[in-house]
Amino acid sequence: MTLDHPSADPLLAYRPRFPILARTNYLISNSLGAVPEAAAQRLREYYDLWAGRGVRAWEDAWWTMAADLGDKVAPLIGAGPGEVVFQPCVTLAHAVVLSAIRFTTRRPRIVVDEMHFPSILYLLKEQAARGAEIVVVPSEDGITVDAGRVVRAIDDRTALVAISHVLFKSAFIHDAAAIAERARVKGALTIVDGYQAVGVIPVDVGALGVDVYIGGCLKWLCGGPGAAFLWVDPALGRALEPALTGWMAHARPFAFEPELERRPDAWRFLHGTPNIPALYAARAGIEIVREIGVAAIRAKSIRQTTRLLELASAEGWPCTAPADPERRGGTVAINVENGLEIARSLKALDVVCDFRPGAGIRLSPHFYNTDQELDAAVAAIREIQSTGAWRAFSTRHGAVT
Repeated sequence: MTLDHPSADPLLAYRPRFPILARTNYLISNSLGAVPEAAAQRLREYYDLWAGRGVRAWEDAWWTMAADLGDKVAPLIGAGPGEVVFQPCVTLAHAVVLSAIRFTTRRPRIVVDEMHFPSILYLLKEQAARGAEIVVVPSEDGITVDAGRVVRAIDDRTALVAISHVLFKSAFIHDAAAIAERARVKGALTIVDGYQAVGVIPVDVGALGVDVYIGGCLKWLCGGPGAAFLWVDPALGRALEPALTGWMAHARPFAFEPELERRPDAWRFLHGTPNIPALYAARAGIEIVREIGVAAIRAKSIRQTTRLLELASAEGWPCTAPADPERRGGTVAINVENGLEIARSLKALDVVCDFRPGAGIRLSPHFYNTDQELDAAVAAIREIQSTGAWRAFSTRHGAVT
């Protein structure tokens, strides 16, 4: 039974705020959340302030925006005021923190799992040039990562542990708390990438016990590109001195002094000029998610991802997503044959999804999606598969991707 009326599903009342939903079956919020209509107003505010105030826009609003917007995100991860600052992307946020870590012969190791997002894996592996030794924990099934194996890999020579809170391929939720506890006992830091978590599952950095939590607005927060955020435990942050830095980290930036005196707060992790337009664009989605509440979003997500798993099972299709809802994020990947071509076929029908090698066709319903859209997507996969329509999108047949 579907719940496709606001009286049965109150979250559908937010659906009209997202223009693309009027014409598209949008099931790709794990990659790029739908843009709220209010983002246009926010971007207009950016233009109007620039047009009307010129360079004075910095003193009016722009200079503090990386921290001001951080205060909007902070409640979504259980952080306090002044503890979160914005960065241009999640990879750069990691790089800032890594630049403050010294890899010594006594503690050279970075523990990571092979299911981490490749951009971060690339960055971590490059730390070998700085003396780091990379320990990669394998996945036994390509869906999950055994937290016990990660825990056992953390030893007295470990400097830091880097994991995704929710794996991008399978939506598996790491046992971040258990991993962070072991790291703490061994004197290592824990850096968690929450890009696939914040906005779709509850997050509490205090309860997790992690040292660093990084996320972004591109996906479940419906905020667009160029707006990532960084939280560092304040007690730890005061001791870290990022080598990747800039004038915004200075205690007196407008004194233009040749030597850096770092601020004692989260601003010490800032560097050069922020991506101001992206910060304007990101605010509307954050405000909507906060208005709804992540608990309500999570409850609907569990219901709809369960529905997708049931629909796929009825078709006999394998899914690379955990069956246990407590260990599953917001995405279900259906790993059918010719999945890449079928995903392209779906997009041509305005059923917007994506494909990842080793995972399959990723479908990611958010609070604004209807149950009927899930049914329609599965029916479309069945139709494309049975008719062979996917062949028109096969590179083996000369189609352009």
